Amino acid sequence: MLHIEQNNLLIKQTLTDRVLPAEEGLKSLDRIITDFDFTTYHISTLPDNKQLILISIYLKCWDDLVKYGVVEYLNSKYGLFEGLTILLGDQIEPSYNYSLVLDLGQVESQAEELKLDLVEQLSFLKRNAMASAFEQAFARYDELAAHYATSNTYSEEIQAELQNEEVLVIKYRGSDESIYIKPSFDRVTVVFSTVFQDETDKIFGKVFLQEFVDARKRSVQTAPQVLYSHKEAPLDIQSAVQGSRDDEKKGYITFVLFPRHLVKGDRRENCISHIQFFRNYFHYHIKCSKAYMHSRMRFRVKEFLKILNRAKPENVDEEGKVIENRKTASGRRFVA
Repeated sequence: MLHIEQNNLLIKQTLTDRVLPAEEGLKSLDRIITDFDFTTYHISTLPDNKQLILISIYLKCWDDLVKYGVVEYLNSKYGLFEGLTILLGDQIEPSYNYSLVLDLGQVESQAEELKLDLVEQLSFLKRNAMASAFEQAFARYDELAAHYATSNTYSEEIQAELQNEEVLVIKYRGSDESIYIKPSFDRVTVVFSTVFQDETDKIFGKVFLQEFVDARKRSVQTAPQVLYSHKEAPLDIQSAVQGSRDDEKKGYITFVLFPRHLVKGDRRENCISHIQFFRNYFHYHIKCSKAYMHSRMRFRVKEFLKILNRAKPENVDEEGKVIENRKTASGRRFVA
């Protein structure tokens, strides 16, 4: 299956052309880039100075991410780069949530590796914004794991405490579809709520998720546990689910991340990068499966039509002779 990249290739290409220009002279830039999950980027040069590039991002779930420290997390990611200025408060571009200014004059003297690293990190802007909630949940997991390391976690008191643990909610596509993250002392549970617009999408989704379960049983025992429930929200997040909990079009996909997936360092970062874009990955492959089946159906129909056309009987008269249907340009028939 196709792996979807976590960074934005259009941002990467646009900024690479500016940081590593192929020709002399600076041109004005004003480009709006939109993702399928309603995320919008705006890359433009400032009117009074073409060496300054304004980079802004709008996320539909920004208000949820603010509660989980997205501004502080992004500042820690991008505040260390030379030539990159973070705008705060009223300086942020209107209609956007977060803005940065890239000074090409300061970046020009840097080594090529540093320039490419800066561009790469800017292309991960949405990934890093979404990662703030996961980082907070994983930090809470570290606290709980240390706190209950020597406790009897099967006791009713501790189970009650863990049951009341806060669920982090990210409404990444509005109120219809959300990500729920619940940390515990031995795991972190991530639940995606998603809406299937078509009945066929439900069927494809069940088959697709069953492959996740079967793959874990066959050969990938180290993979997270995957569960799927239709209409009814899992017990872990029922207190955080808003609106109707019995929606025919809604499904809940649960990932259970164990301590081996939450090891600090590259493994944790890799886990965050892959799991936060699961919804895009999931629906993308449903659409690809439907498109492939439709193409195969059209091909088979064409083949059957060819067979039917070849099986058509010729026009014959009462004596069994073939009736010639060819005509001249004036409409007269050929007569033997």
